[in-house]
Amino acid sequence: MFRLTVLYGHPTDPAAFQKYYHEVHIPIAKKMQGLRGWTIGVCEPVVLGERPPYYMIVSLYADSRAEMDAILASPAGQATIADVPKFATGGVTFIYDQEQVLLPYSLDTPASQLR
Repeated sequence: MFRLTVLYGHPTDPAAFQKYYHEVHIPIAKKMQGLRGWTIGVCEPVVLGERPPYYMIVSLYADSRAEMDAILASPAGQATIADVPKFATGGVTFIYDQEQVLLPYSLDTPASQLR
């Protein structure tokens, strides 16, 4: 599975970031066709009280790099990319990789089975 990881830096206004991301950006991004998966998560510090290096991590999945490139080149993909500077006041980094799953999981898999 091919993955595009989006690392969002800490926004100047986290509440405004969250509101825009959920109310505006996600509806724009949901118009992209062909994604195999999509996850988001607000980062937490390794040590409580410290600031994590990123504010949010987003992973988008496709079958291949060519498929991801086609998704992002589509009108919906271009609209999604063009929207990012409107809310990503802390900066954004994009990382591409071919993900290798060492232990499959699903939200239904009990934690005891993942050890």
